[in-house]
Amino acid sequence: MGGRLSRIGLRVAAAATVIFLYVPIVIVAIYAFNDSKNQSWDGLIERLGVKGFLGTFSLRWVDAALSNSQISESFWLSIQAALGATVVALLLGSAAAFAVHRHRFFGRDGISFILVLPIALPGIVTGMALNSAMNAGIDGFDIGPLHVSTPEFGIATIIVGHATFTVVVVYNNVVARLRRLGRSLEDASMDLGADSWQTFRRITLPSIATALFAGALLAFALSFDEIVVTNFTAGTEQTLPIWIFANFKLPNARPIVNVVALGMIVLSFIPVYLSAKLAGAESVASAR
Repeated sequence: MGGRLSRIGLRVAAAATVIFLYVPIVIVAIYAFNDSKNQSWDGLIERLGVKGFLGTFSLRWVDAALSNSQISESFWLSIQAALGATVVALLLGSAAAFAVHRHRFFGRDGISFILVLPIALPGIVTGMALNSAMNAGIDGFDIGPLHVSTPEFGIATIIVGHATFTVVVVYNNVVARLRRLGRSLEDASMDLGADSWQTFRRITLPSIATALFAGALLAFALSFDEIVVTNFTAGTEQTLPIWIFANFKLPNARPIVNVVALGMIVLSFIPVYLSAKLAGAESVASAR
């Protein structure tokens, strides 16, 4: 009897957690496909009925969002920033993972901690620090006869800002995979006459490919919907999350904002889902 009650209690707790997490998203979806601009609990309760919802179902706000040039420009800017940050994260995160895992040197544990720290820091602190550093860099500084300066605020600075926390997910994925792999296959390859590049291309890279792909998917998802750091590094540029934030409090724009928010939820869900599937498939394979 006690075991049965425990199972029921766990199921109720799981259901309550799912409801707590996803009811707000359902509400956004209802308003995104509703003809009315009015958004209130009374109106929502009326629309939750099948007849009431279908009676007011409309794609007018979807059409409005698709024809809005600001949204399309912000969307493509977010895509470019996410792709750029993902590339930087793959290069720096995987290089750091190999350096920390394959070599022993003074301060190795400290560097590992420092690499992971940015994702735990408050985004507003990271944004302020990046903004100050970039402002100083724009003015430039001299290194001997050379005058060095950073680009003006824009897509490049957004990518740099996003890379500060996306590097972490790639680093964590790759270093975890390297710890599981060991060096036996690579040593065997070298013993059979392969050089370092051949061993990396034929043994190491295929072995960490899924970890790199999963890390890239998560890095893209994190960058695509980032707003706090972006506010400090975008200058006059407007990514999609910034557009949502700027228009959220405008009553006439709220229905279109709901459509855009729902689209971002779907787009963010895809890479996170694929990454989770990859992690699940690897866990099953390692268990076997």
